[in-house]
Amino acid sequence: MSAAEILLDELRHARTSRGMNQGEFGKFIRYSGTHVSAVETGTRPPTEHYVAAIDKALRTGGMFGRLLERLAALDMAPVWLREWINFEDQAKALRWYEPAFVPGILQTETYAQATLRASGLLGAEEVSHRVRSRMERQSILSREDPPHVVVVLDVAVLRRTVNGDRPLMREQVDHLASVAELPHVQIHIVADDAGLYPGLQGGFILATMPDETTVGHIDHQVRSQTVSGTTEIATLQKTWEAVLRDALPRRPSLSLIKEMAEKWT
Repeated sequence: MSAAEILLDELRHARTSRGMNQGEFGKFIRYSGTHVSAVETGTRPPTEHYVAAIDKALRTGGMFGRLLERLAALDMAPVWLREWINFEDQAKALRWYEPAFVPGILQTETYAQATLRASGLLGAEEVSHRVRSRMERQSILSREDPPHVVVVLDVAVLRRTVNGDRPLMREQVDHLASVAELPHVQIHIVADDAGLYPGLQGGFILATMPDETTVGHIDHQVRSQTVSGTTEIATLQKTWEAVLRDALPRRPSLSLIKEMAEKWT
């Protein structure tokens, strides 16, 4: 099911579970029965005002409004990434290694736009959608129950400019320093003296779910892959331990991030 279909299914369930037909439900939320029918059949989009009326009438505490916002962000993400976004949203801990770019949940909007445009493969509308999706995903860092996030970056990430834009990089590296100060976020940097190390083969993420199971995410040139097999997870766990062992501790890493920010002035 698409994100839109999930929302419409839940809206229909909210009505039918209360034994109301579309006309009765329309009166209940102060909309016409015709409007309710049009939304439920997909011929009219559920607007913020419409779902807000349902939330108010059913006293849901804004549940459908939040669902509309989150599913809209999901539909903006590439189809092959949506499965991972669901895991990312539910995870109680994330371990993220990246040798090439700033991770999506730590990117500034300007950096996200520039890196997506740099590929030359996406149109302006697709870039806009993906940027909005990345910005929405960052909400996990500021919610009431944020996951514990540990990020390991190769120092090259701090040095690699995007289109030669120094102010953009200063803003991005400053943002990294700011996020690194959050109590539930740790950012570690692998410095030059680490030499060659296992992580250079490619970035990956490990998500620890509420039931203590672990799900992995691997990026490829064309698309990403979600993995959960015992052997695959064990391999990623070992690689994670190796890159974290090669990385600087938290405070020296933060000092290095701030130092690199100054170099982009």
